[in-house]
Amino acid sequence: VQLQASGGGSVQPGGSLTLSCAASGSISSAGTLSWYRQAPGKEREWVANIISDGRTTYADSVKGRFTFSRDSTKNTLYLQMNRLKPEDMAVYYCRVVQGGRVIWGKGTLVTVSS
Repeated sequence: VQLQASGGGSVQPGGSLTLSCAASGSISSAGTLSWYRQAPGKEREWVANIISDGRTTYADSVKGRFTFSRDSTKNTLYLQMNRLKPEDMAVYYCRVVQGGRVIWGKGTLVTVSS
């Protein structure tokens, strides 16, 4: 399975974007689905998870603003990002843990500036 993130772009503070992560094959048996991000000059950080029981968890910095969802019929993950802040600017990566493998998608850049 390969992952491809898309949907990044440039938005003003307070704006919204929805990122997508399309899997080339089924991810129905994945244990954990995740979004991470990496800002310039910083380490990659965890943003959100969907775990095997369907629960979704978020980093405190995005809680209440971001929504992580999946469409199992399309093998696609989504990250709805609202009320974006300059500190949300980063390259966003999707990640899937499946069959003992950790699979990363190529990132998509989100720029937040006025």
